[in-house]
This record gives sequence, C-alpha cells and structure tokens, in this order.
Amino acid sequence: MPKKIYVVRHCEAQGQPFESPLTEKGLSQAKDLVQFFSNTEIDRIISSPFLRAIQSIEPLSKKRNIEIEKDERLSERILSTKDLPDWYEKLQETFKDLELKFEGGESSQEAMHRIVNVVEEVLASGSENTVMVSHGNIISLLLKKYNRDFDFECWRNLSNPDVFELTITQDGVHLARLWEEIH
Repeated sequence: MPKKIYVVRHCEAQGQPFESPLTEKGLSQAKDLVQFFSNTEIDRIISSPFLRAIQSIEPLSKKRNIEIEKDERLSERILSTKDLPDWYEKLQETFKDLELKFEGGESSQEAMHRIVNVVEEVLASGSENTVMVSHGNIISLLLKKYNRDFDFECWRNLSNPDVFELTITQDGVHLARLWEEIH
C-alpha cells in the first residue's frame, strides 16, 4: 500500500521571524487548505513550530480533530546568522553547491538531511497519509532530494501556500505539485 505525505508550505505571513503570524490573506488561505483537503484521508499532521506554519494548518487540525505534532526539524533552514545583504545570490549558490555553508548557517545538504529524517520516520510509522507543514527553502531541499531537477528557479516559483504530494511505493517516490493544479 503506498504511503502519501502532503508537503505544505505555510500560507502568506507577515515576515520571516519565528513568531511572524499570518496576514489576513494567509488566514483565509489556511481556511482554503481545509477545503483543499476535504476529500483527502489524513492520519497525522506534523508542523514546523514557527507560528506561521502552525496557523496555516490549525483550521484543518481542528476540523479533522487531529493534533498538530510540532517538529523542530521542519523549521526553516538557517542560511546564516549574519545579515547577508546579498542573501538572494548566496541562497542561489547553495542550490548549486549543496555543501556551501555561511557563518552560523546550514549547508543545503545538512538542511536536506534534517527534513528527510522526518520523512523517513513518517515512512517507518504506521501512518499512511501525513500532512507535513514547513517552509519554502527547506521544502525545496526535500523536493530536490527526490527530484534532482528541483532547483533555485523552482524555489522561486513556489507559492504561499503550496502543496506537494509524495507518494511512496516499493518502486520509489513519486512527486506531484497539487496546489498549482487548482489555483
């Protein structure tokens, strides 16, 4: 029996810090996610502990009466602890060189390993249909793990929210973008 993991990028937020809440539009998008998943079986919800991720999935959690499991490993990737005025170019470089690391930050390889560990634990569990809520950069690295062609441009084209389906069978992992198809 295939397992499915629905990878959700949080809805529109007011900023990047840990405590940044969703915008009014983001709160509305979170309600749209309830409708989006209305015909989808869900056993489990795991989220980044960032407020914007929690707020993105709370309406679905309440509607389905499924507790949100917070997992630090789904937190956004730290590019650097220093202010990088050219962060955009630096981020682009990390998609080409997965080992590249800036002061106080994680390499793409390290961040990818962190989120892939969550996926592997979900696969080892009894859950068949899991929703996993996280952030654009680290989600991009997860998708890159299963599709080498997922690059910086793909990251740039992510939306808030966005939903990808990982279907895991004995033959491997199949990746599909779902949100774009209906929005």
